[in-house]
Amino acid sequence: MADVAGMLTLLVDQSATVAVAESLTGGLIGAAITSVSGSSKAFRGGVISYATDLKHELLGVPEELLRREGAVHPDVAASMAAGVARLCGATYGLAVTGVAGPDPQDGKPVGTVYAAVSGPGGQIRARALRLQGSRERIRVETVDEAVDLLSGVLKANIGEHSG
Repeated sequence: MADVAGMLTLLVDQSATVAVAESLTGGLIGAAITSVSGSSKAFRGGVISYATDLKHELLGVPEELLRREGAVHPDVAASMAAGVARLCGATYGLAVTGVAGPDPQDGKPVGTVYAAVSGPGGQIRARALRLQGSRERIRVETVDEAVDLLSGVLKANIGEHSG
């Protein structure tokens, strides 16, 4: 299980904030973050863009990208992350999109998931996942992987800004 409290500590220590854009997790990342006491110091909010059209309408994912690749694509995750950071006024945007099952989506098999972090200066870090198990297991593992991805970015930023 991901260290959500540790991630929040890193955010607070860097005077940074995060917003989330969730598709397949349906709010689980936001719920995991807000389950930690004091999360309001770093968590701005988020968007559950389960429907593909909302990825464009709310988060600014290009229509052409969605039409060409579908909703399950690394560039969609990256665009969602940048969009939610902008929308919520956060330092970092954390986004996930993928296929939890039971059926494939956009030609992608169940367990195909993309997570992305958008940070200061437009930096984007993405992770492609191939998860297995039940729908619920895929969703829970996606939360863990997304939190770990953001934690890794935050830890790397400590190294960039230290002596």
